[in-house]
Amino acid sequence: WSVHRCTALSSFLWTVCVSSPTRIASNVNHLLGPLSFVSAPSPKYLKIHASRATGAVKDLFADLRPRGCRSGLHHDSKSSSFYVQNHGAKAFCMSSSSAIVEEEVDPGDIPGTSLRVLKYPHPQLRAADEEITTFDDDLKKVAKEMFMVMYACKGVGLAAPQVGINKRLMVFNPEGDAKKWLKEISLVNPRIVETSESTDVELEGCLSFPNMQGSVRRYKWIKVEAYDLKGKKIKKKFEGWEARVFQHEYDHLDGRLYIDRLEADDLSKVQPVLDSLITTHSQLFPDLPPAL
Repeated sequence: WSVHRCTALSSFLWTVCVSSPTRIASNVNHLLGPLSFVSAPSPKYLKIHASRATGAVKDLFADLRPRGCRSGLHHDSKSSSFYVQNHGAKAFCMSSSSAIVEEEVDPGDIPGTSLRVLKYPHPQLRAADEEITTFDDDLKKVAKEMFMVMYACKGVGLAAPQVGINKRLMVFNPEGDAKKWLKEISLVNPRIVETSESTDVELEGCLSFPNMQGSVRRYKWIKVEAYDLKGKKIKKKFEGWEARVFQHEYDHLDGRLYIDRLEADDLSKVQPVLDSLITTHSQLFPDLPPAL
């Protein structure tokens, strides 16, 4: 799905992007009746008010859920409203093209930190990242400031090389909400020890690549070993959305960027944006060769 805000009408236009729009539109009209009201009560949800509803609606939306949608449909029977949790392509950032999910931003100066997100093709994004051997207050401070930058940029994850620190450290919060700090995860020297055989393709964006997104294939689940900020070894299994966020950040620690994984069609579509970023880099850092 892509959902576009219609500011002139202070409403939202719901557009289903599928291979057979006529068939889908027919099914939607049959199952829901005319969509009399569509809104976004929060950045996390689409609220769809239908004139009628049947049990088949849940199955329909399970097939048509937005790319990146971690969970499916929630039905409020009293109001005939449906709430679809929508993460769009927001992360790492993942950022989203949907106006309902907040876009990544360049916040400028961030109170409490001097860290800034490096933009492609800055060479530190491709540089080798060292393993961390000292677990001290300085490490905790860096992680804290990385979260500050991530939230300020409307992202859900950030890797240390993205802020010019070539160390194997990543932070993320799959909710992308500073108020939900219990969801925050900091991982030091992480490594993937097992993956699913199955994969899926979803939209991704990245704070280091503003104003673009593309389809990336990732494992559906992964098992990870890492250390926390105190140096304690931990093991985790990430699935779905969290697995995708982790894999994106993990690539950064290996100097691999998400454009390296883009589907061919998507790469050609974003090439003008990449060319613009390269030009901007050359203007800002004339003595710093780009790392393409």
